[in-house]
Amino acid sequence: MTGLAEKKCKPCEGGVAPLNASEVSMLLKRLNGWALTDGMLTKTYDFRDYHETMAFVNATAWISHREDHHPDLMVGYKQCRVTYITHAIGGLSENDFICAAKLDALFEL
Repeated sequence: MTGLAEKKCKPCEGGVAPLNASEVSMLLKRLNGWALTDGMLTKTYDFRDYHETMAFVNATAWISHREDHHPDLMVGYKQCRVTYITHAIGGLSENDFICAAKLDALFEL
């Protein structure tokens, strides 16, 4: 476990700077399979079937609700692409990495 999954997202209404490249690089190393794409944190999860995909989507929705930090999801039959960015600051925040780690932790249950 990276420690990120145990953290709680902090409210972000803007007025703070996004993480810099060094901070993003350090946090990205603490995640498995996530990438920086066009300034956003992304990962595509593959599943055996639609049922597993939708179970993941529903779990993601629950995590997002509890953390009050919501990703963009692109859902297909056997995969889901998750994209995080903190829109209020126009870049990445620690919240993006916390939620990414929480999604990865779903597979350790």
